[in-house]
Amino acid sequence: MKLKILLADDHRLFRDGLRNLLDKQADMEVVGETSDGPQTVIAVLEKKPHVILMDISMPNLNGIDATRKIIADNSSSRIIMLSMHSDQKFVIESLKAGASGYLLKDCAIDELIVAIRAVAAGQLYLAKEIEKAVIKDYLKLAESKPDSVFSALSAREREVLQLLARGFTTKEMASELHVSIKTVETHRKQIMDKLGIHSIAQLTKYAIREGLTPLD
Repeated sequence: MKLKILLADDHRLFRDGLRNLLDKQADMEVVGETSDGPQTVIAVLEKKPHVILMDISMPNLNGIDATRKIIADNSSSRIIMLSMHSDQKFVIESLKAGASGYLLKDCAIDELIVAIRAVAAGQLYLAKEIEKAVIKDYLKLAESKPDSVFSALSAREREVLQLLARGFTTKEMASELHVSIKTVETHRKQIMDKLGIHSIAQLTKYAIREGLTPLD
């Protein structure tokens, strides 16, 4: 039986490259592609992939929160974060969300293949260049690092922040999230109060820096 793989990344060229490489593997089959978080959550329910290759910085719902939703749905899919971010906070938050692996996007295809097979077999796989550092510094980082966006804000507040950073109006956010305008305004005020940031421009910069939304 072939391993069914779902590709979740907002860059089509990157997905095309991955598909071409993975389709050459006799024991693997790419069963779907998605370009944002909500699409990925839905696709997992429909395609039931064995392994998901998940980018962190995706529109509408970032990869870490998408992972959290997928795990909450009791999916049996295993998730490998495939990201440009090597900062340990992203690795730690990914693992806390339920990811089974973490690789950098510039990794060799051989390592990616090994990681896919490892997580499909129920193992944890971390990029070699970050594994030792993560294990060594995990407790120290948890105690000494400033709060990340994933601990500072609730999941719904992160969704509002992502849409805010993408230029959505209050009315558009309310429609997208299926809530009232008043609810969106309340979330926006809570975000600003919690972060101590009171301008849209600074909130956008914060969202990009924290990996919630891509630069482009």
